[in-house]
Amino acid sequence: MFELRDLRWAVTASQHRSLRQAAQSLNIRQSTLSRRLRDLELQLGATLFERTNGGTYPTIAGLDFLESAQRILEEAEAITVRLKNRARGESGRLAIGVHSSLSAGNLRATLIEHRRRYPNVETYLSDGSSDHLISDLGSSSLDLAFVVAGNARWNGRSLPVWSERVVAAIAENDPLCGRDVIHWNDLAQESLLLPLRGPGPEFHQLLTNRLGDSKFSRVIFHDVALDRFLTLVGAGCGILLALEGATGVSYQGVCFREIHDSDGPTRLMFHAIWRQDNDNPSLQPFLQMLQERYPDLSAESPAA
Repeated sequence: MFELRDLRWAVTASQHRSLRQAAQSLNIRQSTLSRRLRDLELQLGATLFERTNGGTYPTIAGLDFLESAQRILEEAEAITVRLKNRARGESGRLAIGVHSSLSAGNLRATLIEHRRRYPNVETYLSDGSSDHLISDLGSSSLDLAFVVAGNARWNGRSLPVWSERVVAAIAENDPLCGRDVIHWNDLAQESLLLPLRGPGPEFHQLLTNRLGDSKFSRVIFHDVALDRFLTLVGAGCGILLALEGATGVSYQGVCFREIHDSDGPTRLMFHAIWRQDNDNPSLQPFLQMLQERYPDLSAESPAA
């Protein structure tokens, strides 16, 4: 049976119309090329080339064969390129768990940069709480997740990436909206809205740490998207705790204000987490990009 090499040699011979020139371009002996083409013709039971003193020319049967051969070679090359790209992580699929809004901030910028560098990698996003995303990592449903640091359940690989300020979304007619910043004590008597899927549990822990279990009035969890939350805020149903990534959304009747501790804005630190045994080729380039974008932080926890 003939090989891809035989097809390539036959196509090269047809392009040069000279066995001597074709052999030179292939860096082989002319006798080797001539013998292999005759063996190919014997296998096919057809004469592919007419050999004359003026050159070597494809026959009618040869033209038909060479057209198919060229198509096979192009398809083989395309398959080779795709497989090499996949092996280098330049194509394929990457499943990422997200823990905050994508309307602004580092997470959004990171995903945009990854898309620019690796346009052939299909990115699948999944939203959830830290516990939910960690469970999905454990079951290999996700390749990587961005979560608020400090979850004791995770004992896999971790890379510190960025911090986000904690903000409050407030109805514009609320007196708190008239302040430049607000403090945790200002929220003690307010109805507070927290997300179930995002960092709601972390916000609840912040409230407990800052105000104590009995010092905040009412906390309401909702399992809805950001735009639904902002509708509730604008309607006067409560104050939403969110991260600064949510501030890229402009919503009528709603303002955003930073929440401060005594020493400045309250921040939550984020880590990228993944399983050591994850063999998805697209993961390593993503981790390398994170190290480039956040070198001061990534130096603390190399993504080896």
